Amino acid sequence: MRSSPVSNMSRIVLKPGREKSLQRRHPWVFSGAVARVEGEPESGATVEIRSSQGGFLGWGAYSPKSQISARIWDFHEGARIDTEFFAGRLRKALARRTLLADATAASGAMRLVHGEADGLPGVVIDRFGDWLVLQLSSAGAWRWRDEIATLAADITGARHVFERSDADVMMLEGLTPRVEPVSGDAPSAPIAIEENGVRFEADIARGHKTGFYLDQRDNRALVRDLSSGREVLDCFCYTGGFTLNALAGGAAFVTAIDSSGDALAAARRHVRLNDFPEARVDLIEADVFAQLRKFRDQARQFDVIVLDPPKFAPTASHAEKAARAYKDINLWAFKLLRPGGILFTFSCSGGVHRDLFQKIVAGAAVDADVEVRVLHHMSAAADHPVMLAFPESEYLKGLMCQTG
Repeated sequence: MRSSPVSNMSRIVLKPGREKSLQRRHPWVFSGAVARVEGEPESGATVEIRSSQGGFLGWGAYSPKSQISARIWDFHEGARIDTEFFAGRLRKALARRTLLADATAASGAMRLVHGEADGLPGVVIDRFGDWLVLQLSSAGAWRWRDEIATLAADITGARHVFERSDADVMMLEGLTPRVEPVSGDAPSAPIAIEENGVRFEADIARGHKTGFYLDQRDNRALVRDLSSGREVLDCFCYTGGFTLNALAGGAAFVTAIDSSGDALAAARRHVRLNDFPEARVDLIEADVFAQLRKFRDQARQFDVIVLDPPKFAPTASHAEKAARAYKDINLWAFKLLRPGGILFTFSCSGGVHRDLFQKIVAGAAVDADVEVRVLHHMSAAADHPVMLAFPESEYLKGLMCQTG
């Protein structure tokens, strides 16, 4: 059983008064809170975190090149960060998902580990049938890569583990992106999954994130329930998650926009895979902002609009620029909705918190000169838990709004 070497000299000492967030169990130590690093810990090594008065605060993984100097593995001084520690955390994460088995069993797809919310900072594991997709985004997770992959396969019984450690945050950690099989074979084709009776293919080797946006499962079902007989506009449609659910719900017609021709080709395959009439869907390759303005000029209107854009603000420093982009697309959407129409609008930007997002959407409604009510607040599916001490784990936020 491997342990991370720790000596009495391997520690981070915080500045006076900077221990409060850790005492509230927030798992990040920012570089600005660090008074000094004692010893010469390697990237990803386990270090003690202590207050300026010498009090123990936690065991963390050291990241010398990141603005987050350490991510906490455990807040208890008697803990040991070794192979059994990771086995225990993985078992607990999987036990949480047993509560959700009925909701996700038919899909063959589920998030098994959701980073800090499951006590494993920088570790994401999604399951697609016999495949586990491992995404590591922190120096500490990187250091324990082999153990995490082996344990996850043993505990789940999955035959293949494929790594998709290629998120943008890797650069902030000073890590080199890695996309390769860890155990088993590399996928020769996308993996077939089913969600709420709709068939999809998850491209775990080349698709966004780990191959499929599992976090939107419940929200796609909500769009499906409200699409019957309606004309739907799906913006930033990617491979057609919302589009397919709208069609499954009996939408009269779906217009779907994305800037990626490859994504739209996959969406078209999904339409055919489910035997939906292609005459009921129009897949448009275009910049969404420009296309919405064009629809305005054409006096187009829709009953349901979905806005599910990419991450505009990865950190709080990008929030101001992101706010303008979110306001623009929501403004155009409100102008394109028929009276009584429904807007599903989302932000996956960690740098834009829920209250700010709602204020942005409210400002767009004022500028569009429409009266809007929020009917429902949306989040990620339940296999993406939120740790109360770590609000950043609630990265996906959404509003279901009705005009008029």
